[in-house]
Amino acid sequence: MRYFLEFAYNGSQYHGWQTQPNAKTVQETLTQAISTLLKTPIELVGAGRTDTGVHAKQMFAHFDSNISFDNAVLIQKLNSFLPADIVIYHIHPVAKDAHARFDAISRTYEYHIHFFKDAFCNTLSYYHFRPLNIELMNEAAKILLGYENFECFSKKHTDVFTFNCTVFKAEWTTLPSQNQLVFTISANRFLRNMVRAIVGTLINVGLEKITISDFQKIIESKDRSQAGFSVPGKGLFLTKIEYPYL
Repeated sequence: MRYFLEFAYNGSQYHGWQTQPNAKTVQETLTQAISTLLKTPIELVGAGRTDTGVHAKQMFAHFDSNISFDNAVLIQKLNSFLPADIVIYHIHPVAKDAHARFDAISRTYEYHIHFFKDAFCNTLSYYHFRPLNIELMNEAAKILLGYENFECFSKKHTDVFTFNCTVFKAEWTTLPSQNQLVFTISANRFLRNMVRAIVGTLINVGLEKITISDFQKIIESKDRSQAGFSVPGKGLFLTKIEYPYL
């Protein structure tokens, strides 16, 4: 049987999702937990990668197992076994050919910024004390929907066959406190470092360091060195992944 694991995590203490040598990762932590409780080696395939310090409010991974188990009992055991910064929500039985990464039809990220120093949200949001022109940032964000190639926002030397992505939504929202700003972006897929580079470049628009026309030229350049800085991972959340059958 194949199962989809639906879960969330605070990425502050992890070197991203993907297992890597000599580093604590979410994938490794989850794999060890499930393998231990099912008493057999399990391989987890994630819906995508998140970088060091990045969080997920909704994440999926699939695994195969011929061992029978009660979903509710396994979820309870996993949540007791796992560290406090990882939580399991659901285990979905799916078709044998279902794939957590390739079957996803959309992904949504949020990036959080706060403008007043806050001792409590500092690990989950980026502190930016300079005022930003939100109207200009939203005007620039809308431009993303008219392009497909986002090589200028991609980490260099990545193993991808295409830099094309379809962006469905990109907008900034000021939270009621007025001290927090959230950027929401949805697309069919994302490149490595893409959201953080987009946010950094849009901040430069908000600071009026670059114009809307400059922003368009950066996208058309396909050159990462033309885009802005990458904002810290701590403010980034993967918030939603959609599948045609869930």
